Amino acid sequence: MKNILDKNQNKANEVRSIMRDKKVTMINLISSPGAGKTTLLERLCERLAGRFRLGVIEGDVTTDRDAQRLKKFEIPLVVINTGGGCHLDSYSIFRVLEYFDLENLDVLFVENIGNLVCPTAFDLGESFRLAIVSIPEGDDKPAKYPMLFRQARVVVLNKIDLMHHTNFSYESFLTDLRKINPGVPLFRVSCTNGTGLDEFTLWFEKQVHTF
Repeated sequence: MKNILDKNQNKANEVRSIMRDKKVTMINLISSPGAGKTTLLERLCERLAGRFRLGVIEGDVTTDRDAQRLKKFEIPLVVINTGGGCHLDSYSIFRVLEYFDLENLDVLFVENIGNLVCPTAFDLGESFRLAIVSIPEGDDKPAKYPMLFRQARVVVLNKIDLMHHTNFSYESFLTDLRKINPGVPLFRVSCTNGTGLDEFTLWFEKQVHTF
């Protein structure tokens, strides 16, 4: 495992160097299946298209269904099917960079495989990690999966419109999150009704080209 991680880190460092040289901000989106990664990407593309040049690497075990949802934005888009693998790695990212015109890109989103464990161990060469968790998953995710929330530069709590239909304790969630990563920005959003998305988009815009 150490050899695998060391080799992955070396390639991740190479990817990161390329991103910095080309002035591309690369974001690694990590969440459980169904937390709303693709829907959040849709909302961000709606708000950022025309102001930033966007690209997407869509990771999935199989199918291109998530990618099909993003085709309407007419942005560069590459699908990586892992065929059973539970995460993307830096080698898979490096291999698909040739399909992007990095000279004409500001932001490259990477939607990782739906998983709160494996993706956290593999650096992709990203500028930062975006952790997404949703109300129906429960309030204990930071405590149970601390590595993701410790590494995240920002956390999005999605499906906030469902709060009153569950026993989700925001106080418990926030307490656990602050123990793990005291200063991480937290945005409460609903990708369905738009709550909190303007504030998150404004924060996001300020991160582009700062790495």
